[in-house]
Amino acid sequence: MNINEIPETERARFNMVEQQVRPWSVHDEAVLHAMFDIPRERFTPPHLSALAFTDTDLPLIIDGVDTHEHMLTPKVEAKFAQELLLKPGDCALEIGTGSGYQAALLSRLAQQVTSIEIDSRLAAFAQNNLRANQIGNVKVETGDGHAGWGTTEYDAILITGSVPAVPDALKYQLVIGGRMVVVVGQNPVMTACRITRTSAAGFETVGLFDTWIKPLRGTLKSNFKF
Repeated sequence: MNINEIPETERARFNMVEQQVRPWSVHDEAVLHAMFDIPRERFTPPHLSALAFTDTDLPLIIDGVDTHEHMLTPKVEAKFAQELLLKPGDCALEIGTGSGYQAALLSRLAQQVTSIEIDSRLAAFAQNNLRANQIGNVKVETGDGHAGWGTTEYDAILITGSVPAVPDALKYQLVIGGRMVVVVGQNPVMTACRITRTSAAGFETVGLFDTWIKPLRGTLKSNFKF
């Protein structure tokens, strides 16, 4: 198919995947298919839908109210999804729902996604977006999940804001063999890591890539220095 013959929105989506996402070493076909299939422009605030495929964070301004949160860039969202190493039967926990788009990506890769959002406006926005796009295996709950959420253990946990240190409570919500992807550090030095629970009290951490994202709301700033 000639790329110039497809509609402009689909051309922009194609360019997002092929020029931003894939060059960032995102090669998991299930993730790439989800990026193609889920309409990112329907998860942005309406006045920013034309920017849905750009390589930039998008401010989540809902009904004229600035929530001071952002949609992450498409390549970071895709990389997070890939690095969770999700399997079709997995149950995943996301801390920081935002627009609901990241949860929608995870919903294509896992059986069930529970997503926690501290801002009730964003929680409602995400729920509406997920419902409008007929995504039924994501449950959005409102609350502060930075130090853990309930007692359920999950196959995968994604934290969508940076933390100065990973809360132990969240690590222990992984099943043995479960994976967490989280950005750890403080401006200007942050690293995305994958933490795997290897035993009842054992964890293995692998650094994935350097990046910068806003701190997770509810996270206290650490005074620890290396």
